[in-house]
Amino acid sequence: MAQLTFLDWAFIAGYMLLTLVVGLYFSSRASENVGEFFLSGRQLPWWIAGTGMVATTFAADTPLAVAGFVARNGIAGNWVWWTFVSGGMLTVFFFARLWRRANILTDLEFIELRYSGHAATFLRGFKAVYFGLFINAVIIGWVNLAMYKIIKIMIPGLNPELTIVGLVVFTAVYSGMSGLWGVSITDAVQFIIAMGGCIVLAVLAVDSPAVTAAGGLKQALPSWMFDFFPTWNNAAAPDGAASGAYALPFASFAAMAFVQWWSSWYPGAEPGGGGYIAQRMMSAKDEKHSLLATLWFTIAHYCVRPWPWIVVGLVSMVMFPDLPAGQKEDGFVHVMNAVLPAGLKGLLIAAFLAAYMSTLSTHLNWGTSYLINDGYRRFLKPDGDEKHYVLVSRIVTAVTAIFALYITFFVLKTITGAWEFIIQCGAGTGFVLIMRWFWWRLNAWSEITSMVAPIIAYTVISLFTTIAFPNTLFIIVLFTIACTLAVTWLTPPTDLSRLEAFYRTTRVGGAFWKPIAKNLPDVKADTGFPALFADWFFGIVLVYSMLFGTGKLIFGEPATALLYYAVGAFAGFMIWRDLSKRNWKTFD
Repeated sequence: MAQLTFLDWAFIAGYMLLTLVVGLYFSSRASENVGEFFLSGRQLPWWIAGTGMVATTFAADTPLAVAGFVARNGIAGNWVWWTFVSGGMLTVFFFARLWRRANILTDLEFIELRYSGHAATFLRGFKAVYFGLFINAVIIGWVNLAMYKIIKIMIPGLNPELTIVGLVVFTAVYSGMSGLWGVSITDAVQFIIAMGGCIVLAVLAVDSPAVTAAGGLKQALPSWMFDFFPTWNNAAAPDGAASGAYALPFASFAAMAFVQWWSSWYPGAEPGGGGYIAQRMMSAKDEKHSLLATLWFTIAHYCVRPWPWIVVGLVSMVMFPDLPAGQKEDGFVHVMNAVLPAGLKGLLIAAFLAAYMSTLSTHLNWGTSYLINDGYRRFLKPDGDEKHYVLVSRIVTAVTAIFALYITFFVLKTITGAWEFIIQCGAGTGFVLIMRWFWWRLNAWSEITSMVAPIIAYTVISLFTTIAFPNTLFIIVLFTIACTLAVTWLTPPTDLSRLEAFYRTTRVGGAFWKPIAKNLPDVKADTGFPALFADWFFGIVLVYSMLFGTGKLIFGEPATALLYYAVGAFAGFMIWRDLSKRNWKTFD
């Protein structure tokens, strides 16, 4: 195994130095107040806020995961996450403007903006610790383990455990110094480096001797691996392939395509927006920038990022066809090691460091915002000054990083199928996360029930049935919604004064707010919901058209690609036409 050269190490060191310089540059600005530290003073332009969202979801484990989907089930295997497009576009057109308009510091602050009573207070505090510390540490742990794998294969001379510790400490230092301004700017730089590196890798992989000797990817691999859509049966893969084409019953596909995207909570794909996605929306300059940031994120997330990873996943099947099913993700790193010359190997390692550190820095800043704003400031010290909260935020950033390292090395290795577990244990929660904006009757007990009910349903299904994911979603979602509605009607509504204040702040509008709106004739609320649904539909068409068009172009079908692009261009024009007619200053 070739050792890294001086040029390789120069690329890596240069990237680390650039990141540190950005952190130092923004440290004084972040020290002003928590609004600067956690939301960049609400001054981010759409392209920085949106690129930050993309960079955060471009973690070190993401290319490996996508390559694993492709190696096992062909391109169609990506439908396990492509189905979230509908939810992403719902966030763009229905929620991005509302999150910015709410004028809150975190999405958990929304809970006491919308609900009243002790249940709302408990829910906010519980979520602050549960998501800000525990779930956040698990997510950071996944990313750490992926980077651990890359270091172990690509730089065998380094101790991977100590390297991960050093990287986490380094990232905690610069994110703790610079706040969201520094995190956002480095995210933009890191995305360019990571994306550029993966494109270079894909080109070199396709031109590698192993692929060219086989006559190209399409000659070397079975045709089913290039299908964009799964088949609706359980037949074995053609040609006796060890890894089957993505064949599944239509009911299973329907569960993912029509139920999962709106019903299940998942980090970075929360129904209605949430977490660090909401944080970036709330940090935008205004409602227009918030919407455009989320639109750019959704397009880049699905149309720009995945194709280099998909290509490398296909190449890995040519170069390393005998990797066990559980190690297919490793094929991405093995391809890196096999095709990259001196210098470029360092560039790709820097690219993965960029992907890794952008995710890590955002999660540290976001998790700390929960623990400080919705925990420490809300319950322990509500009367501190801004300098005090910034200082404590930096300390908590370090504590969160240390706790995440503990989870990485002593807990997470025993967890398997974690993503399926999280989706199922959050199934049905999305109903409340969406409707709490648009239906006045939901209360804090509704949201608490939507968090508890899916765990009960999942436990019962796991212990007493053989129903497998994703078919479990139908049962869990129906059970959760039924329990949520029952609790909603059995418990008192949110205080009228709180509902009226929420309506004045967000001007959300809609038929389900009429009992409240009739008391507030002076409030100019949103209208034009049919146009929003039209934009949502055209947004979905735009993303899938650009996604498939790019794929067809890569695999030598320019005529089909042009047709997809034409449909996407029409959808984009329809969205542009609607957005250009809006009066964005109406609610400023």
